[in-house]
Amino acid sequence: MSAEWHKSSYSGGTNDCVEVREYAHGADLRDTKHRDAGHLSFPVGEWGAFLQDLRSERF
Repeated sequence: MSAEWHKSSYSGGTNDCVEVREYAHGADLRDTKHRDAGHLSFPVGEWGAFLQDLRSERF
């Protein structure tokens, strides 16, 4: 896991998305348009459940 902020490959080249910073104990999310507004933090269990739910979606 990386402790650096990154965007999803699904975001394309725009700044209309969120960035994530993943680490051993969870993840942080922030808005690319308002990076200075702070971020939301999620413990590893919640972050894992969120990712699992996304992977199970049919797009």
